[in-house]
Amino acid sequence: MNKFVKLAAAAAVALTAGTSAFAADHKLTISSWTGPGHGINAIMWPNLIKMIEEATDGKVTAEVKLGLAPPPAQMDLVMDGAADMTIIFHGYQPGRFVGTKLIELPGYEGNAEAASVAYWRVHEAHLAALNEHRGVKLMGLTTHGPGQIHSNKEVQSLADLNGLKTRIGGGVAGDVGAELGLIGIQVPAPKVYETLDSDAADAVAMPFESRKGFKLTEVAENVYEMPGGFYRGSFAFLMSQETFDSLPADLQKALAEKVFGEPASRMLGAAWDEIDNIGRAATEETEGNTITVASEADQAAYAEIATKVTAKILAELEAAGVDAQAAYDMVKAEMAAQ
Repeated sequence: MNKFVKLAAAAAVALTAGTSAFAADHKLTISSWTGPGHGINAIMWPNLIKMIEEATDGKVTAEVKLGLAPPPAQMDLVMDGAADMTIIFHGYQPGRFVGTKLIELPGYEGNAEAASVAYWRVHEAHLAALNEHRGVKLMGLTTHGPGQIHSNKEVQSLADLNGLKTRIGGGVAGDVGAELGLIGIQVPAPKVYETLDSDAADAVAMPFESRKGFKLTEVAENVYEMPGGFYRGSFAFLMSQETFDSLPADLQKALAEKVFGEPASRMLGAAWDEIDNIGRAATEETEGNTITVASEADQAAYAEIATKVTAKILAELEAAGVDAQAAYDMVKAEMAAQ
C-alpha cells in the first residue's frame, strides 16, 4: 500500500468517525469540498483536528462532512450556522478579497510552508486591517505550492500556451492567464477531471498535488513547469465566530494561543508541500506523463510578465489602503528567513 492510499484510508476513518477516541464536550462540524482522498481531507483536516484536541485536552473535536455546499458558498455556509468550520479558496469569490492576492503573486522563492508562515505574519502586520474575513474566526492562512500548467496537449514553450482553453481557479491566476493568452474556463477544482476528460478544456492551472489529488495523471499527461511557478493559490481555514464565542473562555484561549494563526498556517503549508511531492512522484511514475521545464528564454520572458502582474496587484492593494510595497517586501523577507 503506497503512502497516498494510506493517507486516503486514514481520511476515510476521520470523515466517518472523527479522529477523537474520547467523548468530547464540543463536537464541531467541518464542511469540506474536495474528495475524501485529497490532501485537504487526508492530511490537513485530520492534523488540524488533532491540534484542536491536544490544545483543549480533548474537550473540543470535529468531524468532516462533504458535499454540504459548493466551494464558493463555504464562507457563507459557516456564517449562516450550517457548519462550524470550513476551508475557502479566495479566488472563487472575485471582488470579495483583495489583500489575499498578495501571496498569490509569481516570483516568490520558497515552498508552501515558508509562504504560509510569511502569509500569516504579513496578514497580521498589513492585511488584517482590511477585515476581509469579517463575520468568521480566521484559524489559519495558507497557499498551495507553485502553480503549473497541466495539459492534454503537448506544451513545449510559452508560445504554446496562447489560445489554450485552460481551467483557471481565479485570483492572480486569472491575471497571469490573461497575459499568457490562455482562454480561461472557470470551474471548481472538483470538476477539473470531467472538464478535461470531456475536452471542454485543454489544460488546467494547478499545483503538482493535483496530479494525484484530482487524478490529472489520467486526463492531462503533460506538465509545463515554470520554476517557482506561474502563481500560487490563497486559502483560509475558518471557524464560525458564533461557534467560537460559544466555547468556554479557557478553550477559546487555548485555541487562540496553540492552534490558530501561525501554528495552523505552518502545518497547512507543510501539508501542501507533502502532497506536492506525492503528485510529482505520481507523475514521474505514470507511463505517458511528461514534465517539460521552461527554457531559460521562456523563464526570462515570464519574469517580465510576472513583473507586470505584480505591479497591477500591488496597485490594487494600495488602492485598498495597504502599504503594498512594504507588505510585498515583508513576504519575500519572511520566506527567505524560513
